[in-house]
Amino acid sequence: MEEAIDLLEERAELLKALAHPSRLAILETLKEGERCVCEIIDRVVLEQSNTSQHLNVLKKSGILGSRKEGARVIYWVTNPEIYKLLDILDAVIMDKAEKSSRLLVQSRSTGGTGSV
Repeated sequence: MEEAIDLLEERAELLKALAHPSRLAILETLKEGERCVCEIIDRVVLEQSNTSQHLNVLKKSGILGSRKEGARVIYWVTNPEIYKLLDILDAVIMDKAEKSSRLLVQSRSTGGTGSV
């Protein structure tokens, strides 16, 4: 049972690290491959200090890795499987939107008084 709790905590920590639009934007930027901080800043259009904070959260969670090349710091996604998780989230969001759209159409066709 303790192992199951540990796994749940690990999942929660990983999801917390992902739970910010700027961090998701950083991941999308790194989908094409590793990038230096300057490129990430340009692509996600955030201040340098904000970008660094988000990169640090992702790195501490193990989602990103980094290395120094001279004055540049290069970041990459440590496990590309994370993109499968994001694809699943996208599918859930699309399904939810389609269901909401169907309910709206149903409501309009019944004059908003029908049961759903």
